[in-house]
Amino acid sequence: MSALTPERRRQRARVAALRRHHPDRPDLYEDDQRTLKADSAERYIRELVDTFPPLTDDQRTRLALLLRGSPAQEEARDVAS
Repeated sequence: MSALTPERRRQRARVAALRRHHPDRPDLYEDDQRTLKADSAERYIRELVDTFPPLTDDQRTRLALLLRGSPAQEEARDVAS
């Protein structure tokens, strides 16, 4: 994983401070926390995909369904097994 950028470091510190000082107000930091998690997932997925051989259209579709969190996830699991 790459090092934290100054912007990500600030955002992470902001979430930590808000959680510490306002534990009863998750609405103050949920969006920032969600953004941090999504950014981390994106970086991880990019690094992982860079190591893959080319994927078939079916494989791409199954992976996309997992990320969408759709009801079709169950179908994708059934097809994969």
